Amino acid sequence: MIRITAITHKNERMTDVPISEIKNTEWKWYWIDFNRPTETEIEELSRTLQFHPLAIEDCIHVLQRPKLDFYETNTFFVSHSLHQETMEKEEINMFLGEEYIVTFHLMESNEVNDVWNRLIVTEEVEKWDPSLVLYHIIDKLVDNYFPFVYQLEDTLNEIEDNSNEKSMEELLDELFETRHHLLTLRHTVTPMRDLVYRIINSHRLDILQHRIEYFHDIHDHLLRLTEKIDASRELTADIRDSYLSLNSHQTNKVMRILTVITTIFMPLTFIAGIYGMNFTYMPEITYKYGYFVIQAIMIVIGVGMFVWFKQKGWFK
Repeated sequence: MIRITAITHKNERMTDVPISEIKNTEWKWYWIDFNRPTETEIEELSRTLQFHPLAIEDCIHVLQRPKLDFYETNTFFVSHSLHQETMEKEEINMFLGEEYIVTFHLMESNEVNDVWNRLIVTEEVEKWDPSLVLYHIIDKLVDNYFPFVYQLEDTLNEIEDNSNEKSMEELLDELFETRHHLLTLRHTVTPMRDLVYRIINSHRLDILQHRIEYFHDIHDHLLRLTEKIDASRELTADIRDSYLSLNSHQTNKVMRILTVITTIFMPLTFIAGIYGMNFTYMPEITYKYGYFVIQAIMIVIGVGMFVWFKQKGWFK
């Protein structure tokens, strides 16, 4: 679907302009949105709008890394959004010219729709231009990253609070899944941060110079996001290490107790082994109270060793 909003020099909105006629009229500026376009509609990028073939190729072949490319008649932006449910990356491409902005996305974009609807209903059309549309879209993209970060932070806090109630396998599975989502976020946020940094520091984007302070604000948000993501990734490592350390401590405690039990039974097993031999002549066997004496010796040895180990703190 292709939708168009054109603004006249009298700041009037026109939404019924066919794309084939868009260049035949002198507009103050216009916005063309390619929303899940068909192959025939994609051809309009080259046939009517005459965009550079490399930029068109980048639109079709997803996912490109967020970037900024300069062409003779426009500047080409690649940005990423995140699907609200699956957290998969989705690409939004934008062509920015002096008197137009063209957005292109193969999937439905809530961010583009929100900005589009704002432009349609605003009573201050005269304040809008292509650079403001670009700013609002990128700002929406970045703002929509925050709920994912907050959700993952809550998940980590819940894992940390309930770590004693879960098995090691469950805990590690949740940690690795959360860490995977954090990595996806970082691979999205970092290139977007670099993109906005280039916008701020580029000397070839005169069209955006009066909006630079707005992009500084977006860059600050991206820095905050990066810090939050890195802090959460460190927290996953800390929780994992703490749990593994606790699990190792519990294992060592069990092994220590088993070692004590084994050590106590070693002399008892030795005594039982001696008197279990099938020799014909063993003087103690004929002794009337031999059995009780051996039992007493074994009890004394067992109790004595138990008391000694307990005094040494082996049962703590």
